[in-house]
Amino acid sequence: MSLLHALVARDDTILAECDKSSGQYSNACQAILSKIPPNDSKLTYAADQILIHYQKKDNVTALVVAEDTAGRRVPFSFLAELHRKFTASFNANEIADSVAYGLNSFEKEIAALMRQYEENPPQDAIKAAQAELAATKDVMVKSIDAVLSRGERIEILVDRTDEMSHQARAFRKRATVVRRKMWFKNVKVLFAVGFSAVLLVYLLSASVCGVGLSHCRS
Repeated sequence: MSLLHALVARDDTILAECDKSSGQYSNACQAILSKIPPNDSKLTYAADQILIHYQKKDNVTALVVAEDTAGRRVPFSFLAELHRKFTASFNANEIADSVAYGLNSFEKEIAALMRQYEENPPQDAIKAAQAELAATKDVMVKSIDAVLSRGERIEILVDRTDEMSHQARAFRKRATVVRRKMWFKNVKVLFAVGFSAVLLVYLLSASVCGVGLSHCRS
């Protein structure tokens, strides 16, 4: 189970962020933030083999991107704790007046919390999240296509395609190196076989005709 990307935002302004995915999900997160309604809400978006969960409360949104194997209890428990720690660290005025990434000093707290919930998540918090999810009927799971426009979806897919293209180029490069090594190896084998055959013929001839093959010529 892995938490890949987590952030805290005010509306669609990211205030603090911890990204373990090298920016792979940045566009998707930004697009989802822009679509979140003004009221308090929780939601999960499914995209490929990852789930994007968010919790908005008191105009502060906590969002996490996780592998689908993480389920929903652990990510929502993580979001509740992330929201609690963030609002305890900064007062309402600091949150309201901050510019984008203006509170990114909180990144270390996000990273530490991500590690905790990956390695040893608190069971009491998970049980509380499970009970809350069971009692909350409006916490739905939607496809990411439901929130993204065609252009946004294409933009995200382009980012993913670029990454796959880089991986494909790296694979082709490695394959070319392997082919060259195999070619040189085959050439060496053929040379060794040819040399051995010539040497064998010479030795057989030398045993009959002498070392200089003079007897056969005469």
